[in-house]
Amino acid sequence: MFKEKINQLTGVYDKGSTIKQEILAGCVSFFTIVYIIAVNSTILADAGMPIEAAVWATILTSVAGGLLMGLWGNLPLILVPGMGVNAMFTYTFVHSMGLSWQEALAVVFISGLLFAIIAFTRLSKVLSTAIPGSLKDAISVGLGLFLALIGLEKSQLIVKGEHSLISLGDISSLEVLAFLLTFVLAIILFVRNVPGNFLITIFAGTGIAWMFGLVDFSQLSAGTESSAAYNSLFAGLSFESISSFTFWTAVFSLTMVLVFENIGLISGQLSELNQSEKYSKAFRVSSISAIFSSIFGSSPTVSTVETAAGITAGGRTGITSLTSGLLFLVSIFFIPFVTIIPGSAIAPILIIIGGLMLQNVRNINLQDLSEGIPAFLIIIMIPFSYSIADGIAFGFIAYPIVKIVVGKANHVSLPLYVIAGLFLLNFILHGV
Repeated sequence: MFKEKINQLTGVYDKGSTIKQEILAGCVSFFTIVYIIAVNSTILADAGMPIEAAVWATILTSVAGGLLMGLWGNLPLILVPGMGVNAMFTYTFVHSMGLSWQEALAVVFISGLLFAIIAFTRLSKVLSTAIPGSLKDAISVGLGLFLALIGLEKSQLIVKGEHSLISLGDISSLEVLAFLLTFVLAIILFVRNVPGNFLITIFAGTGIAWMFGLVDFSQLSAGTESSAAYNSLFAGLSFESISSFTFWTAVFSLTMVLVFENIGLISGQLSELNQSEKYSKAFRVSSISAIFSSIFGSSPTVSTVETAAGITAGGRTGITSLTSGLLFLVSIFFIPFVTIIPGSAIAPILIIIGGLMLQNVRNINLQDLSEGIPAFLIIIMIPFSYSIADGIAFGFIAYPIVKIVVGKANHVSLPLYVIAGLFLLNFILHGV
């Protein structure tokens, strides 16, 4: 009777799966993506948030994403704070644009609302067809380079140069040596496809840093009262800058990234599941999850690529994502450990993920200069300007200009002309 009821709710047996298989797939998904707690909280802490509070925010955001996708979407997709998007939150909105983290959370909230409007209307299809694939792929590649640069900075292998913008750090320093040893281990584990390779890297990297005297385990007890620090972060949004052009530039840029990244990830994952007909529901769930992210105090969620691990393990329904979400809740007990993880243990993961995102460059037709030049501008300007928003702007402005020059103005959609005009207006107003 119980099995029949579960099957009525989820269709688990109709999809050729079992409850046991779904729970196992959820465990696989969790241990594949659990590294996000340490990585995302570290990036959020760079925005000025207390590290303990950032850990709570990451965990609760991931729990909410799992519950939403499991109970509403009934799909095995894993929603956690997205890599690249979290870098945009901290290093573009806070560091480059000058917003406080509270104002950046308000940007996430408004972007989530706009994302939801797009997801629940025909605008999702309009935007998906209006933006050329070369620009979408270039954003992913640029984000990858940006993450790699952040990882290199956290490792102290790359530092600010005396006679140049950046230079090689002190390779003989204990911090860099700890990173290099961890990086070698991370590569070995990754290329050999060892289950939970990123999680193992974090534990091993922390141990290596401890042997070098860079980690003090006596500080573990300091995190036991971390829930108190989270009070200032929960619903800590500030709309003080909502009337500024900078605020709306951030909103516009983040909305673009959220929409395009989720379109690519969700469509690919559902195709693998042979459940493409559920695309609209999954897209809508993702938009609502992004809104909740701002309330919980985190950068927005996306449907992570690690979802593939759960699908490969047999996940077919929302029981998988529900299991993963509940396991994130259990991870609250390990918050004290997360707060002492050093940058040398996080940096290898950022670099490897950045490298994976570079693979999208093969989808860009670089031989067609009217496609290649705008894509190239996005790719180089995101890391070199240290701003995802500005990097995207350069490419989107260049695209219609180059197309007009080569006599292909009719290849540019009207929405893209509008988007390019808005980006150009932003640059003009900032220059006045």
